[in-house]
Amino acid sequence: MRHQVDDETMLTIGAFAARARLSAKALRLYDRLGLLAPAHVDEVSGYRYYRAGQVERARLVALLRQLDMPLARIAEVIDAADGDEAAERLTAYWADVESRIAAQRTLTEYLRARLSGRNSEMYATFEVETVEVPAQVVITEKRHVLADELPAWIGASLGRLEEAAQAACGGVAGAPFVVYHSEVTEESDGPVESCVPVADEAAARAWVAGLGRGRDVAVVVEPASRLAFTRISKAQVAHPQILAAFEAVEAWMKREGLEYDGPCREIYFADWAAAGPEDPVCDVAFPVR
Repeated sequence: MRHQVDDETMLTIGAFAARARLSAKALRLYDRLGLLAPAHVDEVSGYRYYRAGQVERARLVALLRQLDMPLARIAEVIDAADGDEAAERLTAYWADVESRIAAQRTLTEYLRARLSGRNSEMYATFEVETVEVPAQVVITEKRHVLADELPAWIGASLGRLEEAAQAACGGVAGAPFVVYHSEVTEESDGPVESCVPVADEAAARAWVAGLGRGRDVAVVVEPASRLAFTRISKAQVAHPQILAAFEAVEAWMKREGLEYDGPCREIYFADWAAAGPEDPVCDVAFPVR
């Protein structure tokens, strides 16, 4: 059935749905969400009519849905100013998907090993080494956080400390790291301490003194130490699969007869934003003696 409105040929919702390869129910949903509005709605009957020229947009929505793209992200893609911007938004979405899949793959491997009782096989996938670390001056920020709060807090706190190091403490003098003073899970909240090595101890102490008592920030002189560590990818950093890396280092320490000499830590040596899911970004480490 066809209907004339303002001298333009229009399609009923049923005819348009068939041409666009979408259901009428989906079209109503996309209308409600502002993704694909009818060109005309009859005031008396409430019937919806679409222009034939809207078919391309409808098919694009359907194709993007096949990528399991959320409707809000679809709106961002199809409402982009031009084709290049739309393609960039699609690329960004797919990068997020690949990161999530990589993290899920790592988690699946971790859970498979746990469920099957083959923990030793899982640990064997991690290469553990030791390194001597010289004494260093660090500015720190400490907080009690749960596991689901941890990624956002680590990024934000290290960002604050690195900015302060560059602006007021003589610059960043080493890889930033995070120290776990107690267990962090969905029920246990640490505390956790973010640390950034700095070049000027006197300037760092002056900066901390100038902040007053409102923030849990300090200057700490980390003594020289020996670390047992394993290097992990960005995908492996996610909780709980990162626990496998910590457990692998602990198992190696036990075999080597090494004792704990301080709390465990994560050392971030790479540009997190630029790294891909499989790129090495972090050393999971324990001070040992």
